[in-house]
Amino acid sequence: MLLENVRGLSMPRFAGYRQHVLDQLQKFGYAAEWKLLQASDYGVPQLRPRFVLVAMRDEDFAYFHWPEPVGKPPTVGETLYELMKANGWARAEEWRDRANNIAPTIVGGSKKHGGADLGPTRAKRAWAEMWVDAHGLANHAPRTDEDIIIERGPKLTVEMVKYLQGWDDDEFRWTFTGKKTSSYRQIGNAFPPPVAKALGEAIAAALNHTAERHDRVLDTDRHDEIYRALRDHGDFMTADQIARATELVLEPQELERRISLLSRDFHIEVRNGKLPVAYKLGEFKAFVGQADHARHDRFERYRTKIS
Repeated sequence: MLLENVRGLSMPRFAGYRQHVLDQLQKFGYAAEWKLLQASDYGVPQLRPRFVLVAMRDEDFAYFHWPEPVGKPPTVGETLYELMKANGWARAEEWRDRANNIAPTIVGGSKKHGGADLGPTRAKRAWAEMWVDAHGLANHAPRTDEDIIIERGPKLTVEMVKYLQGWDDDEFRWTFTGKKTSSYRQIGNAFPPPVAKALGEAIAAALNHTAERHDRVLDTDRHDEIYRALRDHGDFMTADQIARATELVLEPQELERRISLLSRDFHIEVRNGKLPVAYKLGEFKAFVGQADHARHDRFERYRTKIS
């Protein structure tokens, strides 16, 4: 099994969440591991970190190795030069030399980021440094300077963005349908093909036992020590009990902060009174199909639209 998500899922805020996922997979007999991968390590000319989970049976995971980086990716200019000069724009070579870095993350024009532009303010600044106008997409490559705002540079086309996401005319060919914004969203929200291929080959080698077997022990309890302590204890724990179980030296404010983070994804019971404050781990808050969950009716209503 392979899951991929944004880098945010790797942050401390989701430590308990990640641990719970590993716990459940372990109950089902799967070994699993999370890892943050950089798309640019696999030939994609884009700064696109993706947080990936791979899970499989113990006997197969013993042969799994995370794919090794393949080297430095090409720049935006190198990747798009032929497309940028396709209509005879005289300054295409100058543009190629100025676009001498990899792209920011392609956002796909989601509702959060507005229409079919190239991302939020920080991304637009990065594009501007490469002489790219990130305020929308063009229908075609420039023909003359009159087709662009010189200070901003040329806008990219949907086809150009496709190349920055890792598609090409040889190994990774794909036809996107729909209007410009629709196609751009499909491209921008996709998993880069070169990264998918590298992971797919690593998973296939593990399942076929053709990779080298390793004896490393997966540390599946390393994501959140406090979650682990509360999970294993099964009852109320005081700050002192948590400290002994985790071997962590935490100030009261830090413990409260960590408990507060856990409470976003789990029901946490807090016991106050004459005895010291104590905490107990409750049920997972996320919707996993339970009929009494607040999201159940909404899920049933929009089931056909969920991808």
